Amino acid sequence: MNSLLSTLLGWVGLAPPKIFCRRKVWDAGTRELARRTLGERRESGAYLLGRKAWTGAYEILDFVFYDDVDPEALATGIVTIRETALPRLWEICRARGYGVVADVHVHPGGYGQSTSDQANPVMPRSGHIAFILPNFARGRPRPGAIGMYEFLGAGRWADHSKRGTAFFRVRWRP
Repeated sequence: MNSLLSTLLGWVGLAPPKIFCRRKVWDAGTRELARRTLGERRESGAYLLGRKAWTGAYEILDFVFYDDVDPEALATGIVTIRETALPRLWEICRARGYGVVADVHVHPGGYGQSTSDQANPVMPRSGHIAFILPNFARGRPRPGAIGMYEFLGAGRWADHSKRGTAFFRVRWRP
């Protein structure tokens, strides 16, 4: 049903994006990412929790910041998450009734994937989405000006950054 609906909506130019987030949630989360850079002295990041919507798209409902599940995640200035953080993340997911639908982290400059980003996906499973926000998440990072990458497995990634709101939408209403 979801694929038929997406196909029909696609024919009229109304296909749902792969992933979306309410503006209030996105803005609060990206502001907090910027704050956690400690005056742009280090990167920051978060797991994006949510669930699949009736359209088949994934909805981001909450941010869980890397350093909240692993206090050492940002200690070196770049994101390094230890495996010991995952049980805490799964506990949070169970308590909220959500799953991890994507992750996001900031870069000091542009939004391109670094060699380290490509080699070390936060969630190394096919289909996982990774967002990269430029300029330490200053301003109002939006699709079309952020990195949007999908892990394909075996070290391969698809770059959806140029697809903008066709891939990821930040919107006002539920």
